[in-house]
Amino acid sequence: MYQPSTIPYQDHHGFRRNFMPGNLSLGLFFPLEAFEWDTPTMHNQVALARRAEDLGFSTLWFRDVPLRDPDFGDVGQVFDPWVYLGYMAAHTTKIALGTASIALPLHHPLHTAKAAASVDQLSNGRLLLGVASGDRPVEFPAFNVDPDKRGEVFRESCEVIRQAHSSSFEPIRWGGGELLGADLIPKPTTREIPLFVTGHSRQSLDWIARESHGWINYPRPPKIQQMIVDDWRREVITQCGPVYKPFMQSLYIDLDTSPSALPSRIHLGFRLGRDHLRALLETLQEVGVDHVILNLKYGRRPAAEVIEELGKHIVPRFGAF
Repeated sequence: MYQPSTIPYQDHHGFRRNFMPGNLSLGLFFPLEAFEWDTPTMHNQVALARRAEDLGFSTLWFRDVPLRDPDFGDVGQVFDPWVYLGYMAAHTTKIALGTASIALPLHHPLHTAKAAASVDQLSNGRLLLGVASGDRPVEFPAFNVDPDKRGEVFRESCEVIRQAHSSSFEPIRWGGGELLGADLIPKPTTREIPLFVTGHSRQSLDWIARESHGWINYPRPPKIQQMIVDDWRREVITQCGPVYKPFMQSLYIDLDTSPSALPSRIHLGFRLGRDHLRALLETLQEVGVDHVILNLKYGRRPAAEVIEELGKHIVPRFGAF
């Protein structure tokens, strides 16, 4: 169905570790812990990240949450994503490192391009660049961003990042500035860092299919998710031909101590035993989901126990390629 890879992003180390047509891989969101309210402890994260890597998880994912808004309910991994990516890159060796996602309108695109290429180089090609237009209302006035224009800013930023990574000393002009007579360094390990749009980010599906390297979406019932995946595959073929661009989703889980515990709904996911989690992931693989990012926030067990159980009983069925 898909053409052999002659595409830079598909030759990227992080992409190859995660994505293979017809197969599903598993990642974990930072923080690697369950926590109440909105702020985690961030204890033992290096040890847990290394253990996840040893157990075969494909990717560790980092969020961009610059400000604490208690009403939103989750500050992510607390630390600046680029600083924390560099820190975790130094403490791991092979697991991919993903952003899910950098809110592009809140950042200068050249700063984002430089930070992304730096992490990609320092991690030996392990960065997966998830991007979004932002969704927390308190952030836009704080960063002097017009929320009604964030879709346009998002598109421009994606193009600036692409040009800055793939060219040298070529003029780059956009609504917020121009780059003339200078070059962005470093360049990434491949001509393009895999770039994934989160949700619609105020863009049409045809734009996402054409301009991104994959789509990060939200958890939905499998039958509904299959319709969305099918729409995605058709649009990618329409825009790009038979090119493989993966479909990803998040999933909150509270893993029960009983392997056979039946699923019950929690926010954006399920409380369930590992047998039913395995069945759910198998179904998602069948409908065409390529990668699932597991979030442990609402769990009742220590993250170390959950990661160990997942690594021994779930990851071998879906692990890194």
